[in-house]
Amino acid sequence: MKPNGTHRSPGAALAALAGAQFTVMLATSIVNVALPQIRSGVGLSDGSTTWVVNAYGLAFGALLLAGGRAADLLGRRRVLLAGLAVFALSSLAAGLAPTPAVLIAARAAQGLGAAAIAPAALALVMDLFPPGAGRGRALGVWGAVSGAGGAAGVLLGGALTQAWGWPWIFYAVAIGAVLVLAAVAASVPKERAQAPGRFDLLGTATVTAALTALVWSLTTARGSGWGAPSVLGGFALAAVLLAAFVVVERRHPNPLLPPRLFRTGRVTAGNLLMALLGSVWIALFFFLPLYQQQVLGLSPLATGLGQLPLAFANMLGSTLAPRISRHLGATAAVTCALLTEAAGLLWLSRISAHGSYAADVAGPSILIGLGLSVAFVQLTALSVEGVPAEDAGLAGGLVNTTRQVGGAVGLAVLATLAGTATAHAAAHQPHLEALTTGYRLAFGIGSGVLAATAALALLLSRRCAPAPTAVRPAPQSAAHH
Repeated sequence: MKPNGTHRSPGAALAALAGAQFTVMLATSIVNVALPQIRSGVGLSDGSTTWVVNAYGLAFGALLLAGGRAADLLGRRRVLLAGLAVFALSSLAAGLAPTPAVLIAARAAQGLGAAAIAPAALALVMDLFPPGAGRGRALGVWGAVSGAGGAAGVLLGGALTQAWGWPWIFYAVAIGAVLVLAAVAASVPKERAQAPGRFDLLGTATVTAALTALVWSLTTARGSGWGAPSVLGGFALAAVLLAAFVVVERRHPNPLLPPRLFRTGRVTAGNLLMALLGSVWIALFFFLPLYQQQVLGLSPLATGLGQLPLAFANMLGSTLAPRISRHLGATAAVTCALLTEAAGLLWLSRISAHGSYAADVAGPSILIGLGLSVAFVQLTALSVEGVPAEDAGLAGGLVNTTRQVGGAVGLAVLATLAGTATAHAAAHQPHLEALTTGYRLAFGIGSGVLAATAALALLLSRRCAPAPTAVRPAPQSAAHH
């Protein structure tokens, strides 16, 4: 599939597509700083507060495969524009939500729109920039806006919440989505006919239900206990539905996950590593703002400003990622990046209830931003390397699925463990110290997960050799942007 209208500037198209990815990532983290205000403003309980984050993440992750496949079959530009429209309308509905149920439903609808946006936009980037240095630079931009979107969400969320109130975090996202929609319509070329095929509705339904049951069980385990019948029943249902999904995929003529996607071990390895990275990524942007506000006593605006070092480090790392990959190779680049982020989280695991932003947060944020950005760029490249052109949207959906579902599962597990640690510590410690105990545990476990991921990256690289780099020089001149 080749785009029409190639006279349009690839740089302008890349800017519009990067804007779409930025908007999706912004919506992932923009609510985190405002959670206390949202909880009191809408009347959320402690248990339902997590669902303001998880409803978006779960719908996003569960439907990304369907979004990627729809982009391949119906047209990537068309699906991207439709996703942006849904995203804008649901963001507006979230800002106007009068009850917890409406807010959580609007967040799930945001996730639906995001599930169409992310894989379609990434596939269009792959179309516009063929393998080589041009694609490497484009993925560097992609990584920069992805990580910066998460950090910018905290900053913008804090500023808007303090200035005009929590509904404006959703109004701002709606406005941004409309602007990006206009930019995509103006700068991204239309496509020719898409690959023929039949959409896998049954496979989509089973995997979506399975992921919903899994994350619901993980989320409710904190209040009900891991051995509660409802929790164990949810895990059992998830296992049955995943088994059904495997059966459906084997029998469907056009499965949601065709075997050809995994003919090289690189796609499998890249997605496994991205899931582990995502399990820590989303949890970081959940716990760090809570520590800054609830323990250090920072205002929402100050908390948002505190994310700037992480955002700048992320943009720097994404810019340097192609060069790092050229000099070290993809495997070494991923391993060093994961270990750098692990070191930053290990540093955060030493936070104090009587600490300060400068002593406890600033330094670790820089290490985390650098490591996260390089790892994300390299793992994204690894996960789409060598994929047939007709499956580019699906490959983009898959790598976003593994990151997002990994993040939802990671957040659910770490929130449960941190809450349990805080509850135990509260029996013999002051409130702020008990909270800090839970946050320290979450950051420490996250550090261990990333260190194990780095070791796994080394192991998998031996089975998937030759490992690709994100910026292998092209034999011919690459596309400019």
